[in-house]
Amino acid sequence: MEGVQLWPIVGLAFGSVLGVAGAFGGFGAFVLVLVLGLLGFLAGRAIQGDLDLSDLFTRRT
Repeated sequence: MEGVQLWPIVGLAFGSVLGVAGAFGGFGAFVLVLVLGLLGFLAGRAIQGDLDLSDLFTRRT
């Protein structure tokens, strides 16, 4: 799928889901969807290899 930019579509879908959660579930549902979406995004980036989580979990002395 070279040349196809999916990020605008992903952003549109995520924004729509946040809007629906906020409209029907209130602020708590909005925040829950936002946090879970962010965690899913970070997990996907880590699985794809674009994000190195070892930097976050290693101690520096």
